[in-house]
Amino acid sequence: MRYDYIVVGAGLFGAVFAREAAETGKKVLVIDRRDHPAGNIHTEDRDGILIHRYGAHIFHTSDEEVWRYVNRFASFNRFTNAPLARYRGRLYHLPFNMNTFYSLWGTATPREALERIEEQRREIKGEPRNLEEQAIALVGRDVYETLIRGYTEKQWGRPCTELPASIIRRLPVRLTYDNNYFNDLYQGIPREGYTRMVERMLEGVEVRLNTPWDPEMRSLTDKIVYTGSIDGWFEGRLGQLEYRSLRFETEKLEIRDYQGNAVINDTNAETPYTRIIEHKHFAFDQQEVMDTPCTWITREYPMKWEQGGEPYYTVNDEKNSVLYSRYRRLAEEDPQVIFGGRLGLYRYLDMDDTVRAALDTARKELGRDERKAPGRRKR
Repeated sequence: MRYDYIVVGAGLFGAVFAREAAETGKKVLVIDRRDHPAGNIHTEDRDGILIHRYGAHIFHTSDEEVWRYVNRFASFNRFTNAPLARYRGRLYHLPFNMNTFYSLWGTATPREALERIEEQRREIKGEPRNLEEQAIALVGRDVYETLIRGYTEKQWGRPCTELPASIIRRLPVRLTYDNNYFNDLYQGIPREGYTRMVERMLEGVEVRLNTPWDPEMRSLTDKIVYTGSIDGWFEGRLGQLEYRSLRFETEKLEIRDYQGNAVINDTNAETPYTRIIEHKHFAFDQQEVMDTPCTWITREYPMKWEQGGEPYYTVNDEKNSVLYSRYRRLAEEDPQVIFGGRLGLYRYLDMDDTVRAALDTARKELGRDERKAPGRRKR
């Protein structure tokens, strides 16, 4: 059998592209090496609680068209991301706001907090040379040492003084008592889980799970949409791009509530994990879930990525950016392949960015009219 498109990867990018192609009458095959669709946003039911198997995912966007699009396939709750950070036995609110500054310094007004931050910023003279200097220049020494340094060094596996300043060019600092982590207009989590949302996107499309890409499949299609790593596609012929990986330790606890919040980061350098997720809190509006006598938690451990492991984060420093541009030029020489997703594009993408990128790619490829909805976020 021959296909117009073979989509490699049943994650969000692949599913959106496949849906768009199928709606124009194209014959599409979606393959994935895993035993489930939805990629890293996969959710699975345990004791009536939807587990985010590969880490917490909260959908948020100010792109009205993207929000309308995902709502075609899922009903979203109004979960508000208000994570906490634990440091030396104390809890602090994130993002950095008046609650955070009051806990750190006892400053009760925006003016007091800003004065403290401005005083500590003066420590950095000139252009910041690394992440540590950039963070201090933005929020001061106290916030950096308490809430940034330990977490970041665990996440990236190297000292902040060896990380580029570009990683942390902007930090959310709010002189209000608002604990909502995101500024976006729309935010929430699918009530039936992300996997069900992706399954609806793929309805009517042929999907083969437990099926890795095989180069012999080229003969079955006119075009390939590839969402794996771009250097992996070329078998690393120009060199290996760098990634960071994660290990998840998920545990059932025979108690009703473990930590009282969906996400608590651990910013202590000596703690090996970066955060604990308590999954039932994502379903805060479903009383039957909140009333379950047990709970499920996941500890998230950053790891060095090695060949054969799962790449979660791209390392977008200068060296890797240069290498990626070489792979990008190589990719342009093969018009049969379209690269997409965070690994194919070698950059971190939020879920709404992924949907937007997939829609734009599909419309360009399929020649569909792009209807610019009012309020679409400019890039």
